[in-house]
Amino acid sequence: MSPSDNFEAAASSADAKVASFDDHEKGLVGRFHHALHTTPALVPLIVLLAAVVIFGALLGSKFFSPFALTLILQQVQIVGIVAAAQSLVILTAGIDLSVGAIAVISSVVMGQFTFRYGMPVEISILCGLAFGTAIGYVNGWLVAVMKLPPFIVTLGMWQIVLAANFLYSANETIRSQEIEDNAPLLQLLGAKVNIGGAVFTLGVIFLICLVLVLAYVLRHTAWGRHVYAVGDDPEAAELSGVDVRKTLISVYALAGLICAFAGWALIGRIGSVSPTSGQLLNIESITAVVIGGISLFGGRGSILGTFFGALIVGVFTLGLRLLGADAQWTFLLIGALIIAAVAVDQWIRKVAA
Repeated sequence: MSPSDNFEAAASSADAKVASFDDHEKGLVGRFHHALHTTPALVPLIVLLAAVVIFGALLGSKFFSPFALTLILQQVQIVGIVAAAQSLVILTAGIDLSVGAIAVISSVVMGQFTFRYGMPVEISILCGLAFGTAIGYVNGWLVAVMKLPPFIVTLGMWQIVLAANFLYSANETIRSQEIEDNAPLLQLLGAKVNIGGAVFTLGVIFLICLVLVLAYVLRHTAWGRHVYAVGDDPEAAELSGVDVRKTLISVYALAGLICAFAGWALIGRIGSVSPTSGQLLNIESITAVVIGGISLFGGRGSILGTFFGALIVGVFTLGLRLLGADAQWTFLLIGALIIAAVAVDQWIRKVAA
């Protein structure tokens, strides 16, 4: 073999080793990225577990007690239910700023129909659920049929519903004792169940069941696939036979219904029907969705991630409170998590592209 042949063979061998090393590196990064892309709930789950471990190490049995852990679930139940509704909308690349107002006015309708008009409490609850669904349907119709931007539609609806809420209720609160004596069914989702020392409310159980049902529907039904398709690329979805208008309207209507259930759970949580409650639910729900890994650009994410996102907020809030830290540290850390979550989403999209 000539010297030139030896040199070429050595160069080829070196190139092969470098290529093999590069492929190995790309394989590691690629597998990690693939896991994040196919399992969006992985990142919030890791953050949640890390937060639990850190606060558990700092607080010990004080944090790991059944009471403390179930208290987190009780604190995030309303936000979690509303965030589930928000998740459906954001998966379609939209946003709903009216979710909190829908929840509150639905609770007000339930209370006012019962005490002002003397309707049976069961009928009043159904009317409240129907009212929330109707508002969501109007949002969906304006977005899907009128082609108005979701941000503008729901911002306007938030103002309308908020004003209607105060005007209709005359800013009056229906007291807890009055509800307990005359219509205890309104407080049903606040009822507590003791399981092995852990105290759950029916609202918490409803939240867990809702998350599991939505997770199944989104992954294993045609409607769920249509939701992701519309969020990813509505024009391509339309060409592939998806009824984009119908899907969008159904998403917003379902979100309204879920928010109405949140309004019912809100009565159980605070005990009364108050038109001033739940003022930050829209922001808190978006926070849980973003931290939970659902892309604000639509088409990617998991309802389980939203659940984990809500729990992360609850863990940070309770953990810092037990440590005696200033409440502002909670807002600071949650804000940092929001920015980090969006950065991770952008990275995943960039690598995938």
